[in-house]
Amino acid sequence: MSSPGTVYVPRDTSAVATNADAVAARFAELGATVVRNGSRGLSFAEPLVEIDDSGVRVAFANVTVDDVESILGERSTHSACLGPTDELDYLSRQHRLVFDRAGLDAPLELPIGDALKSVIERVDGLVGEIETAGLRGRGGAGFPAHIKWRTVRDTPADQKYIVCNADEGDSGTFADRLLMESDPYRLIEGMTIAGLATGATHGLIYLRSEYPLANEILEAAIAKAYGAGVLGSRVLGTQYTFDLEVFVGAGAYICGEETSLLESLEGKRGEIRSKPPVPAIAGLFGKPTLVHNVISFAAVPAIFQAGPGTYGELGVGPSAGTMAFQLAGNVKQGGLIECPFGITLREIVESFGRGTRTGRPIRTVQIGGPLGAYLSVAELDTPLTYEAMAALGAGIGHGGIVVFDDSVNLAEQAHYAFQFCEVESCGKCTPCRIGAVRGREKMDKWLAGEADERDREALADLLDVMESASLCQMGGMTPIPVRSAMQRFPEDFS
Repeated sequence: MSSPGTVYVPRDTSAVATNADAVAARFAELGATVVRNGSRGLSFAEPLVEIDDSGVRVAFANVTVDDVESILGERSTHSACLGPTDELDYLSRQHRLVFDRAGLDAPLELPIGDALKSVIERVDGLVGEIETAGLRGRGGAGFPAHIKWRTVRDTPADQKYIVCNADEGDSGTFADRLLMESDPYRLIEGMTIAGLATGATHGLIYLRSEYPLANEILEAAIAKAYGAGVLGSRVLGTQYTFDLEVFVGAGAYICGEETSLLESLEGKRGEIRSKPPVPAIAGLFGKPTLVHNVISFAAVPAIFQAGPGTYGELGVGPSAGTMAFQLAGNVKQGGLIECPFGITLREIVESFGRGTRTGRPIRTVQIGGPLGAYLSVAELDTPLTYEAMAALGAGIGHGGIVVFDDSVNLAEQAHYAFQFCEVESCGKCTPCRIGAVRGREKMDKWLAGEADERDREALADLLDVMESASLCQMGGMTPIPVRSAMQRFPEDFS
């Protein structure tokens, strides 16, 4: 057996869940230098082990403890070998800007401060450069980022805040977690740049409690950033101040909504606020607050690395730049795919995903989380842009794409949408709190074969009320999966 050399075994949650820790320990026992890197995002291949072969990293999929010794002996002829990592079709066809460093090294060994150094001398023009790049919030609504940034910057206050929404709760989404566990400095730098650009001096990362490894890595990365002078009272030796801390939530889906999140940060019950005023004017503790999700902030260093103009030319029209799509559900090759807006659903589901895991035909794809629309196979050729999705009555949301084969019952999925809203509603407004219960009851009758035309009419009225009268998108978006299921798959509701 040749010298083991350097072996990369990912440490992210997906890899650890597939026994990566034991695999790493076995490689170390056999004399390999083991690096616990972040994830490349090929969830279907975890743990994806890489071996440095004369400067070229060679990938091995779904490695088990029993595979380790034979991999070291056989190398490229082993059945688990996928070939050089950089040449893998799943990776080489992507355009990675935000996730370009994910999986390259141990998360705390990646460079820190490079992007910050490049912009520190032109703080006054940063908001304009974000506008040039065309960055829109990657958390759901796709709101132009520069408007939020400019509002926070121009609102007078003795204290301003940067808040990162890392309460990633949508089904089929994991980009935030993967970024925090694989390249935490991207997030730290993005939030710091936003702080300098808007005059905010304090940042908070609102992290979901289900991400303990991300919490551990973020805390260590923040401590290292303070030691390197990237955070603190004199950022990189300048007159600027930016402090950053992690706040762990308590598992409430509603706290993914920005005003509920702010209530939770203030120590209150997580429930939505009426708007106006918007958080950019009166947010955390009533002060101007810039709220974005993880990928929105992580895109900021990528923008300045590529150049705002170059970044803005990617994608299609106002859907500019790249998006981290996350492919999950009944699919052969689930994982993270970063590419410019405009790629079609079919290319992601069939070319990257290779169809369903069961081998049965695809029946529907849900995009945008549990409150996203169900699309038909005939709509898979739709380009993934905010505008094209809106034309279908759908949205991109956080980029989660969940695949279902032809065994799915869309009436059951509509029932789940109401049930989900019933459980997760903050309870503040009647259309959401009561509407979800009445909707679930109607779907109970439907699934029992007891519904009639009056129930159909009542359900249509209920959906209209929830959409138009709910105080936030929790109740306002619950009609989307229900209506899309009924309109595209009426046979399941007969």
